[in-house]
Amino acid sequence: MGLCKVRAQQEAEPWLESSGMISTHCNLHLQGSSNSPASASLVAGLIGIGAQASSLSLSLGLKECMIRMASGWFYLSCLLLGSLGSMCILFTIYWMQYWRGGFAWNGSIYMFNWHPVLMVAGMVVFYGGASLVYRLPQSWVGPKLPWKLLHAALHLMAFILTVVGLVAVFTFHNHGKIANLYSLHSWLGITAVFLFACQWCLGFAVFLLPWASMWLRSLLKPIHVFFGAAILSLSIASVISGINEKLFFSLRNTTRPYNSLPSEAVFANSTGMLVVAFGLLVLYILLASSWKRPEPGILTDRQLLLQPRPGSRPFPVTYMPVTGRQPYESW
Repeated sequence: MGLCKVRAQQEAEPWLESSGMISTHCNLHLQGSSNSPASASLVAGLIGIGAQASSLSLSLGLKECMIRMASGWFYLSCLLLGSLGSMCILFTIYWMQYWRGGFAWNGSIYMFNWHPVLMVAGMVVFYGGASLVYRLPQSWVGPKLPWKLLHAALHLMAFILTVVGLVAVFTFHNHGKIANLYSLHSWLGITAVFLFACQWCLGFAVFLLPWASMWLRSLLKPIHVFFGAAILSLSIASVISGINEKLFFSLRNTTRPYNSLPSEAVFANSTGMLVVAFGLLVLYILLASSWKRPEPGILTDRQLLLQPRPGSRPFPVTYMPVTGRQPYESW
């Protein structure tokens, strides 16, 4: 009696073996001599299995290369995002300091100058950064509560900056007998702030406090994600319209009006383009499926090897190909 046991494995990735992704066993019991006609079938089977294993090894190698490239693009995007966010705030501060006379807190026009700086910092930069907490690969494993607290805290900081910015502009308007909330810019801005307040309170009550059921969280999660992106979009629209409004008011009685593109107009328009670029990059990272927090025990192909640090071991999760809609994780 002859015994042959063939096991095809991916030796380059031992974690695949431990997860049970690749484990093929073949037991053949041959009666009679080694020259049995079954020997030809055995040889053919061995050759076929070897060819399949080699093909699978090449396929996984190419896939791993693509995943590593995706990981590099993720961290490059984060670096670019941080640079754009810093530039948005610094450009706005420079605009208000160099062309608009600086800052004060006395009800004058210099108090108004706090408004664009705080709104860009709060409703765009801090808000956008807080929205991406769950895109960090470090948040994919271990307790989720610390990341939920960070997500809520960053949004709360963004909201505080926003409220201070609103206080600055309303105080200036009231001091100068200027009407409030009459322009499209102000309507967009106050709508974004109102939705932001509702979004934060709902998120705190449903996703941070432990009372809500998994069914309720699963129901509200896509709504929460949608309004997060919608609020950021409204904020960007409000900032762009606010820049235009400020330039129209500030340059209408000067020797070089807005339509002649003085240096202040060029700089302010460039600041607006930076804000747009920052917002688009945030939305891209939010919508990129390969960078989303995976469902419990499931990783998509490109998520499989996305690591917090280059060279570290893959996350100990079971691989399952995503072919349809998966249930939401418990928060």
